[in-house]
Amino acid sequence: MLQVAMKKITGISLVVVVLFATLFITAFQNPKNEPVRHIVVFKYKPDATSAQIEKVTKAFGDLQNKIPGIVAFEYGVNDSPENKNLGFTHVYQLTFEDAAARDNYLPHPEHKTFGELLGQLDILEDAFVVDYAPVKP
Repeated sequence: MLQVAMKKITGISLVVVVLFATLFITAFQNPKNEPVRHIVVFKYKPDATSAQIEKVTKAFGDLQNKIPGIVAFEYGVNDSPENKNLGFTHVYQLTFEDAAARDNYLPHPEHKTFGELLGQLDILEDAFVVDYAPVKP
């Protein structure tokens, strides 16, 4: 009888220890449901017209209404006096609900259609992309 009671206590103790360890480890991991910022910076070709750039900007912004998980879109034109932009002038920022939403965006057909528009217009000289999850101090 004592052995049965000890096995039950040991089993319960093991479950409690595993549960506590899981909660402890999870508390120190970065949550996967944090927003993710997706920064895209374009260097347009010198012959790109303002109408073409506006078309790209509108199409980029419209992705928010076409792809789930995009919670915000912002854009702007570089105006830094430091002259360190290396010819990259237009900044676009998408904010995703989380990394999973960003990962779903990348292969999404609407994102691919946006890429096709860029190819058709042929006004993009170069681009770079940075993704990050904001860190709160």
